[in-house]
Amino acid sequence: MKVLFIGDVVGSVGRRMVFENLPRIKDEEKVDLVICNAENAAHGKGITKKIYHQLIQAGVDVLTMGNHTFSKKNLEEVIDELDRMVRPANMSPTEYGKHTLVIDVDGKKVAVSNLIGEVFMINVTESCFQAMDRILSETKADIHIVDLHAEATSEKIAFTFEYADRCSLIVGTHTHVQTADERIVNDHCAAISDVGMCGAVHSVIGRDVDEVLSRFKYGAQTRFTVAEGKGIFCGILCEIDDNGKAVSIKRIQIKESE
Repeated sequence: MKVLFIGDVVGSVGRRMVFENLPRIKDEEKVDLVICNAENAAHGKGITKKIYHQLIQAGVDVLTMGNHTFSKKNLEEVIDELDRMVRPANMSPTEYGKHTLVIDVDGKKVAVSNLIGEVFMINVTESCFQAMDRILSETKADIHIVDLHAEATSEKIAFTFEYADRCSLIVGTHTHVQTADERIVNDHCAAISDVGMCGAVHSVIGRDVDEVLSRFKYGAQTRFTVAEGKGIFCGILCEIDDNGKAVSIKRIQIKESE
């Protein structure tokens, strides 16, 4: 089974990069399952029902989220309709949506779970370790894939070592900067600390450069406007065998020429 995991989609540039590159990658790489972090897909913060359906129509099978899950108004009212989206299990409010989705891929039950880290995050209800222990005890699946949406690489790496024998793929999201530490842990689980983003190349993690500089240099209150212009597409390709063992992981980074 070949899995494509697409990094945090930021605004309209990020969405365009997915729409333009996903069909070709799926065809060339013979991808069986596409997962995409979409917590910044709508104007850089949150998601809308319309954008959810656009990403599904583009070829995404499962959408994961993060700390901005509920940034858009009224998402709580429609989240149960977005049946191929998961939100962090350990972030309040916990009563809306689901944190794990089990789908059939080539006769295998694949569970996709979403968690959030504790370091520099808010609204965290319990540690990602406690939440993952509960998810594994409650979920029956042949293959388990996790999106750990977290700031600290140390937290993501520690989490990977803890669950490498019970998961097939653990992907870090949230920092928007692709790390070069893709690896297979314990000869079983593929992992990367951060898969990167889909968004504007000339930006500060997808945001307008001048606005972010004004905030850092002068303490200005800014809107953190989403940057425009040429884009970048980041993701990873992971191959998992019939026994749920990861056999390869490869980074993808596609930049439009500036």
